[in-house]
Amino acid sequence: MWIARRLPFSAVLRGHYGLLGRPKGCLPEIKPRFLQCTCCWRSRITVAGFDALNGVLSSPSPDTCTDDKQTLDAFYTSDQRDVILQLLNNASEPELAGVKLLRGRKSVNIVDYRSKHGPFQNLESVTKVPLLKHKSALVVFNAILNPPEKKEKKKSRISFVKYIRPEVDREQLEDADSIVSIICGTNKVAWAHVDRGVTVLDWQAQDCSSFLTGTYMASSYLADITAVVKNMPDADFFIIEKPGITVQNTTLFPVMAHLRTVEAMLFALLTQRQQEAGSSGGTSPKVLNMMRLAVGRHFDLIVGESRTSGAKLVRQMMTESVTKKEPRVVFPHDLLVKYRNAFQMGSRNRGEELCDSLLQAVAFFELLGK
Repeated sequence: MWIARRLPFSAVLRGHYGLLGRPKGCLPEIKPRFLQCTCCWRSRITVAGFDALNGVLSSPSPDTCTDDKQTLDAFYTSDQRDVILQLLNNASEPELAGVKLLRGRKSVNIVDYRSKHGPFQNLESVTKVPLLKHKSALVVFNAILNPPEKKEKKKSRISFVKYIRPEVDREQLEDADSIVSIICGTNKVAWAHVDRGVTVLDWQAQDCSSFLTGTYMASSYLADITAVVKNMPDADFFIIEKPGITVQNTTLFPVMAHLRTVEAMLFALLTQRQQEAGSSGGTSPKVLNMMRLAVGRHFDLIVGESRTSGAKLVRQMMTESVTKKEPRVVFPHDLLVKYRNAFQMGSRNRGEELCDSLLQAVAFFELLGK
């Protein structure tokens, strides 16, 4: 019985040593193992070394084994190799980082390797660089030869009409000789009268004692805002800032209600004023809203979802009005003297409403000219 069981395994061993057609030396020597017979405990059944056999079957056959030094270079033509080596041997670290797969430490390692060992002589030598072994090197080479198409980033150009409400014919806006830019604050209203040459004609703020006091008395609000409107100069358009406070922030609801109230009253009083003056110009509105977000984006004053102060930018514009031949904004001498120390850091009243009214006027004409 044990002889009959042993014969198949002997055939397997004989096949291993040449009877089944495999060349000698191709497979490692498999040491036989034995199982004890449970009937007599004296007979042994030979068991092939399955662990070694599995290892042999999973390892590549001698026909498919190639020299690693030939593998990388053999994948590419001579022209392709020249292109890859040209980049790897001459590109600076930032240029190497331009290849997406070489960002970070890999580009640094390539530059360090070149400085120590000289330029790469062939593609295989690249695998000596840390983090660039065989597979990753192949991916990098393919990325160099076939870079992904760079999608042109669309510049975030602000659509002017999108941020002006209500809608008005653009040609009428372009024909405007001057505007009054109005900002509503928590205790004052500021305005800047600017012509189309971006010259400041008038620039001031007026305190309103009734704002955010008591129970929002409509009569008190109306009296203060009427006094403000009487002091505003005439212009082709009145631009009132549309604040960016959302209803979701319940803590700011009183401020939002205040700003909406002042905004509505300004619209009503300024529209009536223009109609009485006979300058309604047909059905086209002359009192408009401009989104606060548009002005912030135009001057890069948006951080996250918040608008930062424009006081520093206004101080710069005032300085350039004196130092540059063609400044961005032209200020009369009397206004420069009046406000030269009004927007300093750390002061109790930095005149944010004044700054915002000027920036809104400048953004209006600059965006209109695009």
